[in-house]
Amino acid sequence: MGKMKTHRASAKRFKRTASGKLKRFFAFKGHLTGKKTAKRLRKLRKSAVVSKGDQKRIDRMIP
Repeated sequence: MGKMKTHRASAKRFKRTASGKLKRFFAFKGHLTGKKTAKRLRKLRKSAVVSKGDQKRIDRMIP
């Protein structure tokens, strides 16, 4: 059996941390930001850890 291929779209959106968790970034920051508050945009700049249920699914896409 051949090697598993990496799902390229997922590889661009998620990064693995040193402990093996997956890091993701927030959506809704690309455009139409004039109506969003500065506080909201600051929070969207940060990253978050992928939830436990989603991590199993994404782990299969990023071997």
